[in-house]
Amino acid sequence: MGCCTGRCSLVCLCALQLLSALERQIFDFLGFQWAPILGNFLHIIVVILGLFGTIQYRPRYIMVYTVWTALWVTWNVFIICFYLEVGGLSKDTDLMTFNISVHRSWWREHGPGCVRRVLPPSAHDMMDDYTYVSVTGCVVDFQYLEVIHSAVQILLSFAVGGTSPGLVLQASIRKQTEQAMRSKPVSSTPPWPLHYILPPRPLPV
Repeated sequence: MGCCTGRCSLVCLCALQLLSALERQIFDFLGFQWAPILGNFLHIIVVILGLFGTIQYRPRYIMVYTVWTALWVTWNVFIICFYLEVGGLSKDTDLMTFNISVHRSWWREHGPGCVRRVLPPSAHDMMDDYTYVSVTGCVVDFQYLEVIHSAVQILLSFAVGGTSPGLVLQASIRKQTEQAMRSKPVSSTPPWPLHYILPPRPLPV
């Protein structure tokens, strides 16, 4: 199998998607972002399914992987709109945590160059259970880091979308060829003339 083939390209893309999804899952866990955690978990499962289908030439698995890739692009576009506050969305809401916690993206306090300081509560806020944190000096704001992560996923998905249809067709043709070879009747006629295997008849006297 040469690396210039569509099969090898799709295997490499699946591997890149799997690595990037695992990296993203780790940071979403650290930030308690339950909606992205669920999406990443489903994505990892489908990518493994697509990787198996690519290696084993299973067109149905590749088709499921291709359909999920379109849904994955839609989800990442929504995340970009959420963090850029497009269409009335707000990154300060608890949508990504299913409204069960006040956590935000892990990158909000731990981005490149960010300095995190815990502020003592004032006398008015002594009864609150919240911890006030000041973050300064960030080289890149957290919302742009989240947008970059989603953009990478979209680019990988577009690369998959350009490779998988051809591989599905190739896998389908190969499967039909194997089925045709199995259903082909075996001929009972030997491939050589009968006079080479039958003894000569005696001539009449």
